[in-house]
Amino acid sequence: MEERTPVLEMRDIVKVYSDGTRALNGVTIKVYKGEIFGLLGENGAGKTTLMKILFGMLKPTAGKIFFQGSEVHFKSPADAIARGIGMVHQHFTLVEVFTALENIILGKEGHGLFSKIDVKNAKKKLQTLMDELNFQVPLDVPVENLPVGIQQRIEILKMLYRNVDVLILDEPTAVLTPIEVKELFDVLRKLKAQGKTIIFISHKLNEVMEITDRVTVIRKGKVIGTVNTSEATPQLLARMMVGRDVVLRIQKKPHKPGKTVFRVEDLWVKGDRGEDAVRGLSFEVKAGEIFGIAGVEGNGQSELIEAIAGLRDVEKGRVYLMGKDITGKKPRELYDMGMAHIPEDRTHMGLILEMSVMENAILGMHWRREFSNGWRLIDWGKVEGHAKELIDEFEIVAPGTRRPVKSLSGGNQQKLIVAREVSKRPEFIIAAQPTRGVDVASTEYIRNYLVKLRDEDKAVLLISADLDEVLQLSDRMAIMYEGQFMGVVKPDEVTEEQIGLMMGGVSQ
Repeated sequence: MEERTPVLEMRDIVKVYSDGTRALNGVTIKVYKGEIFGLLGENGAGKTTLMKILFGMLKPTAGKIFFQGSEVHFKSPADAIARGIGMVHQHFTLVEVFTALENIILGKEGHGLFSKIDVKNAKKKLQTLMDELNFQVPLDVPVENLPVGIQQRIEILKMLYRNVDVLILDEPTAVLTPIEVKELFDVLRKLKAQGKTIIFISHKLNEVMEITDRVTVIRKGKVIGTVNTSEATPQLLARMMVGRDVVLRIQKKPHKPGKTVFRVEDLWVKGDRGEDAVRGLSFEVKAGEIFGIAGVEGNGQSELIEAIAGLRDVEKGRVYLMGKDITGKKPRELYDMGMAHIPEDRTHMGLILEMSVMENAILGMHWRREFSNGWRLIDWGKVEGHAKELIDEFEIVAPGTRRPVKSLSGGNQQKLIVAREVSKRPEFIIAAQPTRGVDVASTEYIRNYLVKLRDEDKAVLLISADLDEVLQLSDRMAIMYEGQFMGVVKPDEVTEEQIGLMMGGVSQ
């Protein structure tokens, strides 16, 4: 049987950066017209780098790209879009003060010094497109006033308005509720039926299994293999990504909560713009329990964490740890009282990238006697020994304790933060987005370690935008919307539809 001709082929792509890092090592992929093509790989495997090359954002060191039968050389994203290839990035590129309509037509309508933007015609064309796909956005509302799910729709419509034939989606479901994911998948299937080609990058294996036709797996800059999704399993894909079997379902012992370790009463917290980001929250976390908070990002989770961890002022209400009022206390005091904090942003809040692995291993506890000599100066021999212990216990892959922490992969950076925080021997752990942007193997390790802490009678507050993570790990969970809880439930006693409604603001 004669092989069909791909609409897109990236052949023997190599990317070597100026510092000698080889991100891609001879990658070849073939994508066919009218298919949803999955691209999988661990954090740092090279997926996004490959797509940035395709989209004209990066220049390959070697290799060729063929599109619609011809070799192409894209010098910029504008070149790629002009040929019919569009990309929606994980982090949106919208002008917040512009309306949805203005963002979509920006750079498209009106060319030349005396040309006039035909807003009326553009709006009509967009409305037709939205009606066809059942993919509506309020065109006249400024983007800053729209939720992230609608902002993503704007990014997708921006590409479809330019009549692209190939649409690249980089982690498109990271900020969506379950209902929004379903709506997105419905749109992708409609686009596929229209003959559009979709490249779907995701770390969520269940979504890749649901929406794609074929999947190519990349590991350490090389293609491991390509499989038809109908012939694959999540276990197979995970093994291809990591190189070994991965336990995708976390096993937990029965829930046996003890005494209340942490408690919040009628907590109110202001956001950066003076708005009420957290509005009257009350909850508690017991020993031997993981209490999860789910919800679309931007609904007050960050402000809640910062207020609890001593990084943001409390407007009203009280916070208690081990029965003591800790409202307004600074992070150092909280660490000494038994709190640990795995921050949601490892590069800006969790690590100092230019500092060494061993220096980062004691951040937040560098004043402790165990790391000092008799003169109250840091004993670097003790620090290095501590760092080596963490590296061994947490299976951190590091080129050395004295190398900058930026030389570690994202997954190993995250494991270092987890190792450091639990080495403070806390009774209460805040785990904010603990596996964000890390590979399957590191995700497995970190999730299992949080369960281990719970089984050791520690109290864990888990805040994650990954609904699967909250459902798997939590003993009880709350769904947060606009600074309030829409409900506190047990994961096995609630349906995905109910969760989706709560994430959209419907109280249960």
